[in-house]
This record gives sequence, structure tokens and C-alpha cells, in this order.
Amino acid sequence: MAKKRLFQVAREYKITSEALLKMLRGLGFEVKSHMSSATPEILEAIEKQFKKEQESIKQEIASKKKKTKERERKEYDKYKKQAPSDKDTAARLKQLEGKFKEDRDRKKKRRKDRKKKKKQRIVDKKEVAENVKKTLARLDTGGRRTKYKRRPQKETAVAEIDENVIQVNEYMSVAELANELGVKPNELIARCMSLGMMVSINQRLDMDTIEMLALEYGKKIKETEELGAQDLIEADVEEEEEDAEYRSRPPVVTVMGHVDHGKTSLLDHIRESHVVEGEAGKITQHIGAYRVNLPSGDITFLDTPGHAAFTAMRARGAQITDIVVLVVAANDSVQQQTVEAINHARAAGVPIIVAINKMDMPDANADVVRQALTQHRLTPEEWGGKTVMVEISAKTGMGIDSLLENILLQAEVLELEANYNTRAKGVVVEAKLEKGKGSVTTIIVQSGILEVGDPFVVGNYHGRVRAIMDDRGNNLEAAYPGWPAQITGSHGIPQAGDNFFVAQDESIAREISSRRQRIKREQDFRHMKRFALTDVFERIKEGEVLDLNIVIKGDVDGSVEVLADTLQNLGTSEVQVQIIHRGVGAINENDVLLAAASNAIVIGFHVRPDARARELANREKVDIRLYTVIYDLEKDIRAALEGLLAPEIKEEVKGTAEVRDTFRIPKIGMIAGCYVQDGKINRNDMIRVVRDGTLIYEGTIGSLKRFKDDAREVTAGYECGINVEGFNDIKVGDILEAFVTVEVSRKL
Repeated sequence: MAKKRLFQVAREYKITSEALLKMLRGLGFEVKSHMSSATPEILEAIEKQFKKEQESIKQEIASKKKKTKERERKEYDKYKKQAPSDKDTAARLKQLEGKFKEDRDRKKKRRKDRKKKKKQRIVDKKEVAENVKKTLARLDTGGRRTKYKRRPQKETAVAEIDENVIQVNEYMSVAELANELGVKPNELIARCMSLGMMVSINQRLDMDTIEMLALEYGKKIKETEELGAQDLIEADVEEEEEDAEYRSRPPVVTVMGHVDHGKTSLLDHIRESHVVEGEAGKITQHIGAYRVNLPSGDITFLDTPGHAAFTAMRARGAQITDIVVLVVAANDSVQQQTVEAINHARAAGVPIIVAINKMDMPDANADVVRQALTQHRLTPEEWGGKTVMVEISAKTGMGIDSLLENILLQAEVLELEANYNTRAKGVVVEAKLEKGKGSVTTIIVQSGILEVGDPFVVGNYHGRVRAIMDDRGNNLEAAYPGWPAQITGSHGIPQAGDNFFVAQDESIAREISSRRQRIKREQDFRHMKRFALTDVFERIKEGEVLDLNIVIKGDVDGSVEVLADTLQNLGTSEVQVQIIHRGVGAINENDVLLAAASNAIVIGFHVRPDARARELANREKVDIRLYTVIYDLEKDIRAALEGLLAPEIKEEVKGTAEVRDTFRIPKIGMIAGCYVQDGKINRNDMIRVVRDGTLIYEGTIGSLKRFKDDAREVTAGYECGINVEGFNDIKVGDILEAFVTVEVSRKL
């Protein structure tokens, strides 16, 4: 008897394989994948867990029903005591009475049915004999009998069970939902209008609205699962279970660490290349996937950026890796991004090997690094811990052979295997647009053998593999599990982290792609920001938010994604960054037109505008900024946002004067004879009159004189005459404060 696999058990219980694996790991069972065998202990534990959950759900439903009945009974008693004065109360009272009557009739019917079952049926033998004779006589007539095809009894039972359940999918139209409910579209539209929703016959509805409308007609819904990768993969596993061929595969190793600690230099020495020289600012700005051939085995390396803005890239790298090599500089010890890398590796649940780099430097101290790592629960083996730490120098090559041996040793312990006899699947590491090649997608193959000509689905797009290349651009006939590969042939540019799988044929791949794109379009449409008339008052009350609209174009999708996240985090409650469009490839006319219509600026990261786009930008006065290093980009956008902030108004007191005497001059008014105590009084300053510590008046200086001459300013220790424009109630002993207001630019 063949062993039952976990994915088969998941199908029996109508849940996904991931959900079953998560449940089993929570129950303490160590299971590797959905292909693991289901032991009797596992089956018993699953059955107990489901019974327990069903019982808790039943109790919860019963409790809710009981609370609802109690609440309705209290409401009924309240309305019964008070004579209903309005129509709404009377209608509600009548509704509750009808509901209680239906409950009573239902209970009576149940009691009658139970009594009928308890009574023993008395069989009349004579009547049975007569019926048998009649049946035999009918069979012996020799007439032609009509043959009827009997339906399977199982289908009838299913139809009875699912009588009130309709199959729906998200974003189905009003007409499609009306067809499933068995009503006319006009009737469903009228029901929506009575619920306060204005819909049209072709308008698509979200899942919450579909569920609410189905409940209005007394129906329950069951969401139709979209045809996706997991369905195809599990179907393939079921069909090819007997032919499965599990063999060892190369480990996928991610190199992580702080910026400028030597991650790419380490890979350069291993690959005998010079990748770092091609990077802007000598900082890795993309994820590179490389396969290294060694005498004792192959290793696939992922080089992730170390800059803080690329945290999302490092997290994605850790999610598709088997082993993490943490590079720490011996002369710089543990830094902030080193801790981030440790957290990402722990979240992915992968082992960590520490490479203490730059041991050739005169100020290198490996023990300081070990001591710092122990604070993050990474204790070296030589100190009684479990973490392998190797002292290396990426410049001289010291210790690199030992590092590679430890990586292969760790891979043997993990027993990394993959099914070679199945359709290929993998994960997208990077995607970009290249002239002459179209969409070029870098993937890590996780299982199966990818060959030229295979139809595939990646993210929301489909295609057929036109070419397979390694990291150096050499053509390959096939890519095996654990290999990085660059493929061409996708009809779009997928996002880094998307799943890749080979479909049965191109028609299925096209169907999956069209469904996913339709769902994506509906989601994007519903996430668009719209302002209604009711929002106007709130926007006036809270103050208008200033937006800096940006169009981002980059050479690879991973960089564009990270740039968008980084720039959006720069916003505040007053100024925000709005990414109105982002894409991969050169800046074209459509990007410039969109920026012109949206009052946006265009940012190109490692890409440039074509001639038409540049000409159009000059004509439409659209600002195009080109960058190769993220430091400069972040700095400029931060400065632009600070320019949108309203300046802060600060008051600066220039000087104070005490009123010693007052003089009234015809046609001019009251003149205050003052002695300047500190600072200086300028003719153009604002003036404030303070009496006994209380502000009396605030205005401008009408005139400032020294004896009979007009003065531009009077400094401390001198006497002067001051006329406060529009104020004549000046008394001896008042203090006059001269001040100015200055605008101070604000920082984010």
C-alpha cells in the first residue's frame, strides 16, 4: 500500500498544504514539506485537531445565536410594554413577533417528526402480497419498457447539501452574481439601491459586497479558487509521485552584512571577477546570483546590497536561501545593518556562518567581533557555541577555502534535495528590460529541470522560455535545481520575489496570467484615491496636504521597488511623496506626458530618457533627474520635501527701551522719551508696549529721533524719541520692545 502524503491529507480536509504544515509544526511534528509521509500518529493528531476546531466553532455559533435571541427577546419585551408610537417601532415589533412564531412552528414540527420516528410501523402482510402480485403481472405483459439513465446517488446528495451555496469569485459583475443567485439583474440592482449602493449591470463587486447580497437572498457563498501554481504543482506531484526523483542540489547561500564590509569583494575573489568595479559608488545596488563550480560541489551565491535603504532586498534574499554567510569587518565589528542581517536570517530560519573579513588590516581584531556577536546569540564553536566563524581576507584570499568547505559541510548536514522529475518552479531574484532581449528575469530554480521552450507563468505574466543564460551571459540548454538562471520570453516584467513555475501548456499559462491580471486591475482600480463632497470639510479642517508627485524608472525591478519604499518613507503629515508610476526601462514619452499631467518630476535610476522623451520634457517643462547612487537621490528628494514645508515663523527681540518722559506734539501725537536699555532700536522694527509685565499694544514705529534729527537706529545707552503709530496712551515707566519676525526653513 502506497504511503499517504501530506498534500493528499490536505486535500481530504480541503485546506492548503502550507496550512497543514503550519498546523503540524505547531503540534510539535517535524515535517519537511508537503511530500512528507503521513504517519498514523500524524493522522490521529490531525483528526483530533479538526474535531476540536469544529466543536469550538459549533459552540461559538450556538453562543452567538443564544445572545441574538436574548437580545431580540429583551427588545420585544421593551416594545411590548411601551405602546408603539411611531411606524418604525410598530414594524419592528411585528417583525419580532413573526420571527418568534416561526421559531415556535419549527420546534413543533421537529417534535412531531421525532414522534413519528419512534412509532413502529405496522406492516399489513395481505397488502404486501397484493402489491407483489400486481408488480409481477405488470412485468409479464411483455410490453416495451422505457430505459432511464439513473443518476449517481452521490451527486444527488451533494446537490441537496450545496443547495444554498453558490460559487463566486472576487470582482464578479452584477449580472454574473444575479445569474448565480437565480434572479434577474434588475431585481438585484433594485436590492442594491435599497441598501444604499448605486450599481450598474456590468459593475464588478468585491467579496464583502457579494457576501452581503448573497445573505439578502438566504444564500451562502463559496469562493472559487483561481487556477494557480500550487494547484498545478500538487497535481503534478500526485501524477508523478511514483516517478519522483529526489537528488541533492547545490545550496543557495546569501552573503549579508554591513555596507563596505567586503561582501562583494569576497564574491569577486571566489568568482575571480570584478563586480564591484562596475557598481556606482562601489556599492552593490542590485541582487546578483552566481553559481560557483568547486571540486567538492557547486554553490549558488546571492549578493545582497548592504545599504540601509535596501533592507527589503536583503529580506527577500534571506527568504529564498539555505545558508547565510554574515560578513563582518574585523576592524569595524558589528554595525546596525549587521544586526538587521542577523534578524532577517533568523526570521527565514536558516543557519548562519560568520566570515570575519579584513584580517589583513593592521587594526583587525577577530576576538572583538566574536565578543560583539555573542550579544546577538551567535556564539563561536571555539567558545562552546554552535556558530561557525572563519577568519578571512577577501583581498589576499586567506581563509576562503576554509569558508567554502564549511558551507559545503553545512549543506551536507541540511540534506538539501529537490525533485528533478517534475515541472520546474522557482523564485524571481531580479527582472530588467534589455534592448534586443526584452524582459530578462533572473530566477533561482527550486525543483524540476527548466529547458528552452517550456511555457511558464511568473507573477502576473506568462511566456515561453526563449533562452537560458548563466550570470556571465553564456547560453545554457537547461537549468537544474539550485541553479541561478537568466531567462527571456516573459510577456511582462515580473516583480522580485514572484513565484515562477512551468505550466502544462501555453494555453493554461495564458489563462492563469489573464485571471491574475484581471484581479490586479480590479485591485488597482479600487485602491485609487478619490475624494467625495463629504471629504471637503475634513480636508479644510485638517489642512491641505502637499504632495510631491514622482515617476520612477529604473533598470531593474528590485531597485525600483526599494526606491519607491524609501522615498515614500520620507513624507510627513504635511508633505508626502506620491509615486504615481514606476516601471523598468528607459524614460519614454508616456512617462513625460504622465508627469506633465500630474505636475510630477521624473527620476531615472541607471536609465536615461530617449531623444523624443527629452525633447518633450523640454517643451512641457518637465524636470527629469538622473541618478546612479541612491545617496544622492535620497538627499535631493529630502531637500525638495523640505522646500514644500511651510517655514517656521520665529520672533527675535532686537532691543528694549524704558519710557522716561512723554511729549505731545500737534499733528503727530504722543512722543515717548526713552532710554535704550539693551540691544538697539531700528526704524523698521515692530514695537510692543509692555506695562507692568502686561502687553498693552503691538504695532509699528511711526518715527525714531535723536534730538531733532531722524535716526535709522539707536543703540543701548543712548536716549531717543519714539512715536508708536496709532497709539497715544504711553505712560512713564512703560517698556518698549523692538522685535522682528524671521522665517526659518524647516527640516524633515
